[in-house]
This record gives sequence, C-alpha cells and structure tokens, in this order.
Amino acid sequence: MNLIEWHDFEKVEIRVGTVISAEINDSARKKAYKLVVDFGEEIGHKKTSAQITERYTPEELIGRQVLAVVNFPPKQIGKMISEVLVTGFPDSDGNVVLCGPDVPVPNGAKLF
Repeated sequence: MNLIEWHDFEKVEIRVGTVISAEINDSARKKAYKLVVDFGEEIGHKKTSAQITERYTPEELIGRQVLAVVNFPPKQIGKMISEVLVTGFPDSDGNVVLCGPDVPVPNGAKLF
C-alpha cells in the first residue's frame, strides 16, 4: 500500500448524487448502463457509463444516491462521453456493489 498525504486526498472530488436515468449502453464493449446523475446546483447533471448490470436493474437505480469522482477528465466509452466515475466495491463474484450513503444527504455533498 502506498501512503499519500492529506493534500493528495483533497484533490479527489467524491460527491454524492441521485441517479435520474438509467438505460443500457449498447455502444460499450462490456455490458454497462448509461446513467445520468444529479449532483445538485453547483455541479448539475453528469453522464457516466457503469458496468453494474449484474447486480442492478435500471428501475432499481432510479432515485438511488451514489458516490462518484466528479473531477476526472471526460472519457470516451463507446459512443458516449463519461463525465464522472461512479464508485463501488467488488462482491465475491467480482460484480460491482455501488457506494452510497445509508440515509439521504444533499446532492453534491463532498465525501470527507
């Protein structure tokens, strides 16, 4: 494990947002969803492609709060530009389990 300084951690903007739309991303190489996440007034709505199809349906994702890195540069994923990175952990089968608060918090709140 590489140790980092506090100022390194502060550079990473991990914010909470609410999924407002979810659909299959047909242009991704691996099965994924196109998500639109609302990060509140300051950041707004951001798009991402997330490989979370094994554990979640689009219907389950709508309204769910997730944690995402919002200050990575945009990345081309198939035919779409992914603007944020939704975070998660692998389960025992390697499928992504999303990170999110266990009670509702304001969209855009920063992890600290």
